[in-house]
Amino acid sequence: MAKSVKVYSTLTCPYCIRLKQFLKDNNVGFKDYDVSTDQEKAREMVDKSNQMGVPVLDLDGEIIIGFDKGAINATLGL
Repeated sequence: MAKSVKVYSTLTCPYCIRLKQFLKDNNVGFKDYDVSTDQEKAREMVDKSNQMGVPVLDLDGEIIIGFDKGAINATLGL
């Protein structure tokens, strides 16, 4: 069963760009939210992660802050 994957990011964040490319390279579908332009999603991200830095990854409710390949691989079973 596919996991629900949400990425909270900005267009200029290098770690956000690397995270999204990593997910694409591993054929992981995701919904990307640009929190620099979407204030509702920015608030949602802060509510979930208790911080304002990006990227924030929501994998079926498990929150990963930053581009943490080890945590992402473990959570997705890659």
